[in-house]
Amino acid sequence: MASRKIAVIVGSLRKESFNCKVARTLMLLAGPELDMEIVEIGKLPLYNEDDDANPPPVYTEFRDRIKGYDGVLFVTPEYNRSVPGCLKNAIDVGSRPYGHSAWSGKPAGVVTVSPGAVGGFGANHHLRQMLVFLNMPAMAQPEAYIGGVGKMFDGDTLSNDATRAFLQTFIDAYAAWVERHAD
Repeated sequence: MASRKIAVIVGSLRKESFNCKVARTLMLLAGPELDMEIVEIGKLPLYNEDDDANPPPVYTEFRDRIKGYDGVLFVTPEYNRSVPGCLKNAIDVGSRPYGHSAWSGKPAGVVTVSPGAVGGFGANHHLRQMLVFLNMPAMAQPEAYIGGVGKMFDGDTLSNDATRAFLQTFIDAYAAWVERHAD
């Protein structure tokens, strides 16, 4: 199995983000078939269609970078039953101009993370709706809603064995999903 380059998009900008900790845990658990790296989204200016004719260089750099990956893993919190604005903005920047989406065809995985009990269910499904439009085949199973995350880490280290085992199952399934769907 060839090594596949995977963009990890974290939907939280918080310095001590649980989402980033979960993303880094998934990166550690991934086998050699996945070459994963976090792609920062916090410095992207808000998307404005007026900029399509002459996009800010950061838009072009982001789009070109996403095009270079074989798949995308989204790890995000839930804000108001949806994805955070920074993630929605990154999706919009990468999908424009219309007909030139950097996301198209890339196999996707979705993990939502929350200190609450529901584990970001609303954000998970709202993001999946966007992935359909973006032509990104989204892995259906296992679904990944990590609730109660505030009690699962000792510093940056995941201390919850059951969650670690689940994340191992998830990342193994995602590796197989990418291999099945990547060009």
